[in-house]
Amino acid sequence: MKLAVLGSGQIVNDFLPHAADIAGLELAAIFGLPPTRNELETLQARFEIGTVYVDLDECLADPNVDTVWIAVPNFLHARFARAALEAGKNVICEKPFVLREDELAELRALAIERDLILVEAITTQYLANYRWITENLDRVGELKMIQSDYSQYSSRFDAFREGTVLPAFDPAQGGGALLDIGIYPIHFVVGLLGRPLAVRYTANIERGVDTSGVLVLDYGDRTAVCVCAKDSDGPIRTKIQGTDGWIVVDGPPNVMSSLTTKVRGGEVEQIDLTLHSHRMVEEFRAFEKMIREHDTAERDRRLEHSAMVLAVAVAALKSAGIAPA
Repeated sequence: MKLAVLGSGQIVNDFLPHAADIAGLELAAIFGLPPTRNELETLQARFEIGTVYVDLDECLADPNVDTVWIAVPNFLHARFARAALEAGKNVICEKPFVLREDELAELRALAIERDLILVEAITTQYLANYRWITENLDRVGELKMIQSDYSQYSSRFDAFREGTVLPAFDPAQGGGALLDIGIYPIHFVVGLLGRPLAVRYTANIERGVDTSGVLVLDYGDRTAVCVCAKDSDGPIRTKIQGTDGWIVVDGPPNVMSSLTTKVRGGEVEQIDLTLHSHRMVEEFRAFEKMIREHDTAERDRRLEHSAMVLAVAVAALKSAGIAPA
């Protein structure tokens, strides 16, 4: 996988030190806006990245690039993904995939038409501890309830309160608690239970953006509750409860560092199948394999899941009176 990194923000700086741990991954290029050239060149030198670009079209025309990783502000995801697919590149797009369902439908059709891989980067779905849950969910018996709490006081919230609106809190740029931190609990729940019957999001809204909120997913005979907050801290964990037992995910749903589980009458068990210390390595290993094997069946399976998650997120924001950007 000859990768062009589109962006140079926090998530890029978080991942690049671990890129060498993905066999078959070559950092072929990095793109950013002209004012970030010095920053890009610093990353190029530190991580042995092939070429620096400050023009997107030139980057996408590079024959040494076969895949792009889109790690730019949310509102640019659809535009960048469309341009990359039209240029014949596979696309890995950071969460949230895009902001509207019609955008995803268009990108999905384009990827199929061009016979390219298109996939959302969402760590939760690729972690070994999450796979264990999907394969052992029947241990809890008849599942009754999932509660996933992910609250983390944002490093950008102080600036927001002082009047500076950065992309993470800008509704015009796809900001907000649900689309940022809350998208992980949605992926967690939908990955286990599929599409809910109904969605209701009760949000704390400041200047048109949700800074925290509670999302209730109605599955008829069972319920899931997702709590997300960027304006306050809180205990971070996920509970799955059933008639015969329970599973607790220790830590955020995008990390899932370990699991605790108990079946009624049995002993408490600790489970940790983590394959790498950094949460993003497992997903990028899966992306490299998907692209190397040109596994379009896996692409389609992942896209179907992402489409369900996006539908839930859009319905949730609508229920809270927040129009998607």
